[in-house]
Amino acid sequence: MVTRMSVVDVDRFVAEGFVKLEAAVPREVGDAARALVWQQIGLSPDDPSSWDRPVVWAADLTGQGPFGEFMRSSRLHQALDELAGPGGWVPRGSLGNMPIRFPRVAPADDRGWHIDASVARPDGSWAVSGRPETMLLLVLLSEVGDDDAATRIRVGSHRDAVRVLGEQVLDPFEAGPLLDTASKDRPVTHATGQPGDIFLVHPLTVHAADEHRGTRPRFMAQAPVFLTAPVSPGEGTALARAVLD
Repeated sequence: MVTRMSVVDVDRFVAEGFVKLEAAVPREVGDAARALVWQQIGLSPDDPSSWDRPVVWAADLTGQGPFGEFMRSSRLHQALDELAGPGGWVPRGSLGNMPIRFPRVAPADDRGWHIDASVARPDGSWAVSGRPETMLLLVLLSEVGDDDAATRIRVGSHRDAVRVLGEQVLDPFEAGPLLDTASKDRPVTHATGQPGDIFLVHPLTVHAADEHRGTRPRFMAQAPVFLTAPVSPGEGTALARAVLD
């Protein structure tokens, strides 16, 4: 029997609440995806004078071309199997929303500490809960260093979130201050890397946008992956073990 080598550090994910998958796709795929986003937003990498907003939103809803190559990555699928378990996640075809952050302009007022909404309410709205139903992917489409508005992550904060939230379902804006206070003493790291890298983030890990202090725009996609069952503390998958205190 041949055992596949792990593509991510599962123990680190359990302890820290996130893990980086390097080169989920080749760098040139990330470069090609970024070129398409430039076209979509109608701006040019060669004309910084047009970068007059701190954030411009784009989206991939079709999964065509290089966008789909990210989501079809065999390395990404193996990483999701290792964290959510085979059959524990629902394949998706598109990258979803892409907040493009630009330098040399006043930062947007959207940098609060939070977790993403991951529970669907009966009325169609989304909320946060200690029993989340999606997992977050941060997909890098450009080089991202510490000064390039890299997403900030509070290491180990998923343990604080599950303790504060329990099974209650809250509005994201209501939950934000609670999560910020509960995780304020956690060390902070940044989601930095190269085009083609993907961060797999536990849905309860507290994170935030950052001010852009660099010179190059930051291209990233936020892709939620639906789980086949809500995350509950337990001994099964890495997602479940991560919140087993």
